[in-house]
Amino acid sequence: MAITPKLMTADELLDLPDDGMRHELVRGELRTMAPPGYGHGKLASRIDRRLGPYVETHRLGEVTGEVGFVLSGNPDTVRAPDVAFIMRARLPSPESEAGYFRGAPDLAIEIISPNDRYGEVDEKVAEWLAAGARLVFVVNPRRKTVAVHRADGTVSVLGVDDALDGEDVVPGWSLALRDLFEQE
Repeated sequence: MAITPKLMTADELLDLPDDGMRHELVRGELRTMAPPGYGHGKLASRIDRRLGPYVETHRLGEVTGEVGFVLSGNPDTVRAPDVAFIMRARLPSPESEAGYFRGAPDLAIEIISPNDRYGEVDEKVAEWLAAGARLVFVVNPRRKTVAVHRADGTVSVLGVDDALDGEDVVPGWSLALRDLFEQE
């Protein structure tokens, strides 16, 4: 007799006690990850420090750190990118800010950690795009590249001599990848 594991909901995930680990839901199944390492956090912080002030100055929306986004329901999928941008028109009202954001951010940024599997990163990218993200940046610190995935299915891979561009999602914003990776 096969035993079917009980699937978890987004609300149950939100109610988990803080155990110092990172948790996501994938089609109702809990996935637990170790907290990111120093290098990972450093890159996320660099991106946030450059993207956040630009977005704030131009009143484009909000930039967040690891916030949960409910990408699908029944069974629930809740993912948390390393950095995210949500356009101003899509921001929740202050009364509805409790809990996870319903839907995908306009821009999701994932930083590959040493223990990440590329297949799992590809799965996340597909989930972000399927749920409505317009851009997904995948930062690869080992290769010093950023893969830019667009909603139309096109992908560009940028190297250290290139600049990351917010395209029509964060118009006018750019980040020289040398500035992101050089201080490594």
